[in-house]
Order: sequence, then structure tokens, then C-alpha cells
Amino acid sequence: MRKLLFVLLLSAALWADKYEGPRPDKTDLPYLVHADNLVPTEAVDAKQSNAKGDVTYVIPGAQSTVRTPLSTPSFLMRVEEISADHMQLFKLTSKGGQREVLFSRKNKRMARPIRLNVTHLDGDLYKIQVDDILENGEYSLSPDTSDKAFCFQVY
Repeated sequence: MRKLLFVLLLSAALWADKYEGPRPDKTDLPYLVHADNLVPTEAVDAKQSNAKGDVTYVIPGAQSTVRTPLSTPSFLMRVEEISADHMQLFKLTSKGGQREVLFSRKNKRMARPIRLNVTHLDGDLYKIQVDDILENGEYSLSPDTSDKAFCFQVY
């Protein structure tokens, strides 16, 4: 009986569905999923500034060149150096021709990450899904270990 159970479990693992959809060209770059098309996010380095106990990350440009109509976007990412499990999503504010996100210990309006669901698909491929409905605006998908920002706009 145990042998039969072992054989069934092993065969189920071998017959499991493998991901056969589109794959990102580059590693460590999230791609927006638009049906069978992948759109690379805008990759920039955010500049950190400190003032009066606040930390602000600033990204040049008033808005992202990458746009999506999806209010709950999904991303595909092949990982090499950046861990998909360490990605965080933040809403950005456009001010003076740049985008920014504010972190403050004193301010109750401090930026909080938007919930994400990360799923391992195959090998180095991960799917990142936004769990909440996003309002129109600017967003940054960023690893919690660096100042990299992968920006997009919901319209």
C-alpha cells in the first residue's frame, strides 16, 4: 500500500503542469503581463534624501513611460540577483516634475507597502500579483534590499 501511494505521488509530480506562457527576456526586471505580451517596467535608481527625520525616495520624471489599464496587475520576473519574495509595491506622489515616496517615523501618512502575492512558476521564473485594487496613478515595485525602482503607471 505504501509503495502504491509513493508511486502515485511521484507520478503526480511528474505530470504537474509546467508554465508554458511568455518568458521575460532579461533577469531581475519585472515585466507587466498584458495577455500574452510582456511589457518591461521602467527601471531606475531612486535617490534617497533625509530631512527632519523623514526619508524620501525620489525618482526623476513626473510619470512613468510604462502604462497599464489593469487595476490589479501581474508581473513576471526571472530572478538572478534580486529575490522576488523581497519585492514591495508603493504608490508614488508626483511633485515638481518627479515622483517620490515618503517614509516618516512621525507622520501617520507614511508609505505602506501594497500587498503582493509571489508564486514560483518554474526554475528562475516568478509571478508577482497585486492583491489590492490600485487607483490610477504612479507606482514603484522595489526590492527591500536596494534603491532600485521598477515603475509603472495605472490609468
